[in-house]
Amino acid sequence: MTVNTFKALVVRESEGGNFTRAVEERNISDLPDGDVLIRVAWSSLNYKDALSATGNRGVTRTFPHTPGIDCAGEVVQSSDEHFKPGDHVLVTSYDLGMNTDGGFAEYVRVPSGWVVPRPAGLTAKEAMIYGTAGFTAGLSVYALNERLSPEAAGEMEVLVTGATGGVGSVAVALLAKLGYRVTAVTGKAEAAEYLRRLGAHNVCSREEVTAGSDRPLMKTRWAGVIDCVGGEMLTAAIKAAALMGVVTCCGNVGSPDLPLNVFPFILRGVTLVGIDSQNCPMEQRLKVWERLAGSWKVECLENLSHEVALEGLDDQIDLILKGGQRGRVIVNPG
Repeated sequence: MTVNTFKALVVRESEGGNFTRAVEERNISDLPDGDVLIRVAWSSLNYKDALSATGNRGVTRTFPHTPGIDCAGEVVQSSDEHFKPGDHVLVTSYDLGMNTDGGFAEYVRVPSGWVVPRPAGLTAKEAMIYGTAGFTAGLSVYALNERLSPEAAGEMEVLVTGATGGVGSVAVALLAKLGYRVTAVTGKAEAAEYLRRLGAHNVCSREEVTAGSDRPLMKTRWAGVIDCVGGEMLTAAIKAAALMGVVTCCGNVGSPDLPLNVFPFILRGVTLVGIDSQNCPMEQRLKVWERLAGSWKVECLENLSHEVALEGLDDQIDLILKGGQRGRVIVNPG
């Protein structure tokens, strides 16, 4: 190891309680303790990164800090015999980018238990086009697909809410690849063509989904649902799920509340599955990454993303917080 310094996006708290962020030069010795030192080739921007970058204490407790809950790159040093210099790896979730300096940097150091060997079917860039958002979509599709199939779904459709976001975009593409008829929900009328290119059979507005959600039950519409929003949208989706329908839940940007009764569960046998990508067991993590790299691999990955350098993250952080991100933003720290 001959490199001693590297570039990183650093978020600092001022005396007045304001937060600033800038690309700075840091020392390798500043990195936290860990078994594996990784040279980062690519990272990606997630909503949680934007919260950390603006000083949200629910995500990051102490500053200065480098966000970035994803990274893919090459092992430089390892004290764990399972990894050696030159290995291609990726890290998503756990504490990376939250209270452990993250992937918006040229180097990270992490515990070996967080490290996933990059599947042979993915480049580092492709792995980060997926990133935590894509992995969360993969877990959601995995949970739905275990309980439902395109054949079982029949003529009914699978609903994806928050469809232009990172999780939603990948979920639409994955479900379409597997043969499901997908209805994508968006509040952005101009995004309809984008969603159809990803494979959506139908695109509808939020109002079309939530109309009548004040009723105890709604007319059955969805064989399955991948919800990325929470709140009223999730409530309406559950109430309109078909007999033995499957609903996955992974977000709360709409609201953390779920105003609901038990009728969908006891009268229609609806299953609600919570998705936790951060603490997903390694065995399942490896299984889903292998599928994302293999039989589930999305051919249009490049269409899901655009690239920025560390210096270009500021505008993208503001955009994702305003709900304006489409698809995936991947970060080239070099």
